[in-house]
Amino acid sequence: MQAPEFWQTRNLTSTLLAPLGWIWAAGAMIRAGRSGRRVRVPVICVGNLSAGGVGKTPVAAAIARLLPGAHFLSKGYGGSETGPVQVDPQEHTYHQVGDEPLLLSEVAPCWVAKDRVAGAEAAARAGARCLIMDDGFQDPSIVKDLSLLVVDGAVGFGNGRCMPAGPLREPISVGLKRADAVIILGEDRQGIEDRVMPLPVIRAWLEPEAEASALAGRKVVAFAGIGRPAKFFRTIEHCGGTVAEAYAFPDHHPYHVNELSELQRAASAQNAILLTTAKDFVRLPLHFRDQLAVLNMDVAWEDEGALLRLLSQAVGDESL
Repeated sequence: MQAPEFWQTRNLTSTLLAPLGWIWAAGAMIRAGRSGRRVRVPVICVGNLSAGGVGKTPVAAAIARLLPGAHFLSKGYGGSETGPVQVDPQEHTYHQVGDEPLLLSEVAPCWVAKDRVAGAEAAARAGARCLIMDDGFQDPSIVKDLSLLVVDGAVGFGNGRCMPAGPLREPISVGLKRADAVIILGEDRQGIEDRVMPLPVIRAWLEPEAEASALAGRKVVAFAGIGRPAKFFRTIEHCGGTVAEAYAFPDHHPYHVNELSELQRAASAQNAILLTTAKDFVRLPLHFRDQLAVLNMDVAWEDEGALLRLLSQAVGDESL
């Protein structure tokens, strides 16, 4: 699903849904109180408090590049595999393992397991020196050695209510108690740093890869099935491209043949580049992938040293 606009304000819709949000919050608080199991290797959790695209997957990928021997551990949202299974991007499809594990498997070994403890043990047996989770902050089944909360600086915690009245997966105060640090992506327009004190704050930005310079002065037909498609469309404009048409789909959307044909026709009619995100790319049929371009994003850290110190303490490696 896409994050609805009313999640940003306390309007009538949000107020009417607030009682359901209280029920959700109560369930989250009960779940947060459960104890988990410790596994044989350090576990770093890159999570969020809000539903929708906050950027935790590129952050998890960037952290893996800093940690030799890191493996990813995912529940494989949207996939049929129960695991534990190591993702093979040449063999598995997103129908089997989910789109984010496919994306992460291009960076480091990635394991999908509905039972995260079993997945962690399988990764450890395969030689993982540490594990990075990008989808398990609200899962108490496994003990984390470092929990990093990713927050989009532009939207923060929205209207501060739990789903379905707002974007929160759990109350802010409950989540912050389990976090070791907060990563703010982009400019902090919502006073997030003050709100999360005294937790350490690491600032970072999502930046297009160098190939994005080819978009300058070009017309683009863009499509995205992510939590916040509008953010992707704005990024294209920031790269100098002109978005002639923009198609927003629900997060994790499975593309159908007729939809892809419509996108091709639109790009041809506009004499434009057909462009999507890396996360959408792995959900496309193989024969369609060579007909479009992908805008890849990297994470730039304001103080990488501060992040490395946290990682070093978690994994017990003073060489970082």
